[in-house]
Amino acid sequence: MTATAEKVADTGPEQVIAGLMTRARAAMEAFADADQAQVDEAVTALAWSIYEPTRAEELAWIAVEDTGLGNVKSKIIKNQRKTFGCLRDLMRVKTVGVIEENKAKGLIKYAKPVGVVGAVSPSTNPAATPVNKAMFAIKGKNAVIVAPSPAGMKTTTMTVDYMRAELKKVGAPEDLVQVLPAPVDKALTQALMKAVDLVVITGSQNNVRRGYSSGTPCIGVGAGNVPVIIDDTADFKDAAEKIRMSKIFDNSTSCSSENSVVILDSVYDEAIAALKSVGAYVCSAEEKAKVKDTLWQDGHLNRRVIAKDPDIFAKEAGLPEEAAKADFFIVEEPAENVGKEHPFSDEKLSLVLTVYRVPDFKAAKAQVQKILDFVGMGHSVGIHTKTQEHADELAADLKVVRVLVNQAHTFGNGGSFTNGLEFTLTMGCGTWAGNSISENLNYKHFINITHLVREIPEDKPSEEELFGAHWNKFGK
Repeated sequence: MTATAEKVADTGPEQVIAGLMTRARAAMEAFADADQAQVDEAVTALAWSIYEPTRAEELAWIAVEDTGLGNVKSKIIKNQRKTFGCLRDLMRVKTVGVIEENKAKGLIKYAKPVGVVGAVSPSTNPAATPVNKAMFAIKGKNAVIVAPSPAGMKTTTMTVDYMRAELKKVGAPEDLVQVLPAPVDKALTQALMKAVDLVVITGSQNNVRRGYSSGTPCIGVGAGNVPVIIDDTADFKDAAEKIRMSKIFDNSTSCSSENSVVILDSVYDEAIAALKSVGAYVCSAEEKAKVKDTLWQDGHLNRRVIAKDPDIFAKEAGLPEEAAKADFFIVEEPAENVGKEHPFSDEKLSLVLTVYRVPDFKAAKAQVQKILDFVGMGHSVGIHTKTQEHADELAADLKVVRVLVNQAHTFGNGGSFTNGLEFTLTMGCGTWAGNSISENLNYKHFINITHLVREIPEDKPSEEELFGAHWNKFGK
């Protein structure tokens, strides 16, 4: 049986979802007695469904064709790198039966499935994100039903078909992974959210809000709009190259892509020169106006230019031939230009990088928080520096979940082989963004835990131990 089913015209969303849920719960029941080795075998099969080189490339081509977003080379890397990293993380943890024992506290923890997961996926990443979520879900012996973006329907459906074929090869139930049938609309996705046991949403904030209001436990993520600081101790050549690599990856479709760079006044010219040396084109005031009019139309990002190659963007914006040969575009903004009236301070989903000049590090810290207060609250900040105290101060003071130091943000924020963050394509932003998690989505969010509790020798301190300091200072 394929991932999709024919949607009968007179069948309502609830009936369609009911059929998928029946199949999902039957698959979970058939998989309920799987041991850790069998679970890991199924997870590895899911990873191979997209990691296999010919499929990684095929799905990348179809995704670009399907959505009009990004570029093939980057999507191949994303399909393989993220999947490989996620598999590495998942093969190192236990999720079946007893997963932890603390004899001193008399506690034994048992992992249990959360149930059927509704996985809402974005058009910006219609292949790797569904696989990533399916790997997390099946690691916990759950089933998953993917709700694709209508713009990425073809890609996601093909991806799910590949996942199902690989599950079948290893003897796991195919219906552990399903996808909504076409045509996918808000009503069908909403019906899915209401029916499943857990909703996990990557994508638009409208979907996130609907998920949280569905009545079902939900994990949603906040909007990206990453600002990065270059301070006066940075390695400018290294910073510029990492910003370039990150900015141009998949034509800035990632929520972790740098959208703004805040540069200290004393090194501004040097930092700009370094950015120009790696392929940045600095727009004049007149060109900046053209970029603005092209990128935003009727108050919305223009799909004709977002996530497009630089030559396409330059042509649409009427930029000179020199710009068309650039890797990305810089627009300079006064520090005070942040907020609704200044769209360059927003997420741009394009090869446009906003640069702000500020007098010192204190002002830089205030500037990135101001940017995030407008859009991107809680998500992340980057800094290029040799001063550890600056990084520490950002982490201590800013309302963000992640502070990346001297890294290409797109390659580090969602997990890296050179940092300790979990590999994921879904990044929680804490209550600052109205999210229920403040870490990278990972397997722990897809299991329930039963605590076996045994008696231990009494662990009860005296009143003097607990209240003594208070009594001495304030009296009884």
